[in-house]
Amino acid sequence: QVQLVESGGGLVQAGGSLRLSCAASGSIFRTNAMGWYRQAPGKQRELVAIITRGGSTNYADSVKGRFTISRDNAKNTVYLQMNSLKQEDTAVYYCNADTENWLRTTRVYWGQGTQVTVSS
Repeated sequence: QVQLVESGGGLVQAGGSLRLSCAASGSIFRTNAMGWYRQAPGKQRELVAIITRGGSTNYADSVKGRFTISRDNAKNTVYLQMNSLKQEDTAVYYCNADTENWLRTTRVYWGQGTQVTVSS
């Protein structure tokens, strides 16, 4: 089994910054792609950013230029630096990891979610 533990959410004023972290632990041989998604009240979960093991990234248009995803492969950890936050960034943020165990079986896991609230 694999666990993803997120941290770093909270309340911030518009224009401020937050940094989210997500650490994967358990039966992991390797983590492949890792990403961040978010879900606002009444809306569907959407991709925010994704990063491959090699460091290639992709962002939602709404966060390009403001958010930066990064990772530490040795720690099986993914980060999301969020700058110039807007009220519309308010959501529960979930991390996601495509992991490979020692039997070389892959499976996608999700974190429990962390609330990000941006006030005016």
